[in-house]
Amino acid sequence: MIARKQQVALALTAVLAAGAACQAEANDPADTTGRPAPSAAGTGGFTLVASGDVLPHSSVIDRARFDAGGAGYDFRPMFAGIEPVVSRADLALCHMETVYGENGDYTGYPTFKSPPEVAAGLAVTGYDGCSTASNHSLDDGAEGVRRTLDALDRAGVRHAGSARSEAEARTATLLLAGEAKVAHLAYTYDTNGSPLPPEQPWAVSLIDENKILADARAARQAGADVVVVSMHWGTEWQDVPDRRQLDLARKLTAARTGDRPAIDLILGTHAHVPQAYEKVNGTWVIYGMGDQIAGPMFNQQGVQDPRGNQSSLGRFTFAPPARPGGRWKVTKAEFVPQLFDIDAGRAVNLNKALAQGADVRGVRDRIRDVVLSRGAASDGLVMGE
Repeated sequence: MIARKQQVALALTAVLAAGAACQAEANDPADTTGRPAPSAAGTGGFTLVASGDVLPHSSVIDRARFDAGGAGYDFRPMFAGIEPVVSRADLALCHMETVYGENGDYTGYPTFKSPPEVAAGLAVTGYDGCSTASNHSLDDGAEGVRRTLDALDRAGVRHAGSARSEAEARTATLLLAGEAKVAHLAYTYDTNGSPLPPEQPWAVSLIDENKILADARAARQAGADVVVVSMHWGTEWQDVPDRRQLDLARKLTAARTGDRPAIDLILGTHAHVPQAYEKVNGTWVIYGMGDQIAGPMFNQQGVQDPRGNQSSLGRFTFAPPARPGGRWKVTKAEFVPQLFDIDAGRAVNLNKALAQGADVRGVRDRIRDVVLSRGAASDGLVMGE
C-alpha cells in the first residue's frame, strides 16, 4: 500500500470561515445519510473506494505547472480535498482516462497527452490502482500506452485495461484489500476510431461480453475473492444510462462462476456526468461516476456544461463469506458527491464544503438525485461524507 498523505484542508473559494463547519454539519440532517466508513480490515473485511475520469485538459495541465512553481508539474494539490476519503480505504481505484506524454510534449483536447506527474499525484492521494482502458487510450499509439503504464509502475499504482505485452494483457490485476484478493478488470467501448496496433491487438481491452466473463472466471481461478470490472461506456452528457449499459449490466451480473456471481462490482466511467447507482441481480453497478478531474467541459451543443465537473465517489464495505469459497458481500454502499472547482483547480468533497459554508447545496443535491434515480436508496445506498 502506498504511504498515505496526511489530510490537507481544502475548500472552495466561496467557503466561509471554517469555524462554522461543525455547527452547519450538526444542524443539517440532509448533509449526509451515512457516516465515514473506516477501514474494515480489522473485521476481516475491507472498504473499496472508486472515482471517475481523470481527464487533464490544457487548463488542468497549466494549473499543475503553476502548483509546481513553474518547475515541472504537481497534481497533488488537485486531489487533496478528497484524499481523506481515498486514503482511508483499504483499496482505492481511479480511472486514468488519458495517456502520458514526455519531455514537455503535453496536450489536452482532442488528443490527450498528460504529464506523467499525474501518477505521482494519484499515488500520494492514496490510489492503489487505476483503470486505463478508455476511448483516449490510443491517443499516442502503443508508445502512449507504454509511457503511461511505466509511469504508473514507477509511482506504485497498479493498472488494468491496457497492456505493453500479450502476457500482461492476459494476466488479471490482483490487489490485496484486507484479507481479500481483488481482481481489477477494465474495458472500453472504443478508442475513438484509432485501430489497435497491428502487432499489438491486445494493447487495449475492448468491451465484449464473452471476453469480460472469460476474464472474470479466469481471475477467480487465479485466486480472486472479489472481481471488480471497470467499464468505459455509456452516452456522453446523458444522465440516464443507455440501453447498452442496462443490457450489459444485467447480463454480466447474472453470470455465475460456480455458486458465486462472476462479477462482484461494476464501475462505470465516460459519460462526463454523474449517472445512477443500481443493484442489479444482487450486484452493485455504478453506471457512471462522472469526471473527477477535468477542465471546462463543453457539451454536444458547444455550451459549457457544469455537469462535466461533477462526479461521485463510490465506497463499498465488503464482508468475508460465512464459509470458505462463498461470496464476499457488500454490507454497506455509499456515494460521496464531488466537484472539480475549475477556478481553484481543486477536487472538492461537496459535503465537507457545504459544512464549511460553501454555496454548493444545489449541485450536491443534483448529484444525489441522479445517483439515486434508479431506486438505489431502497437497496441501502446512502450518501457518505
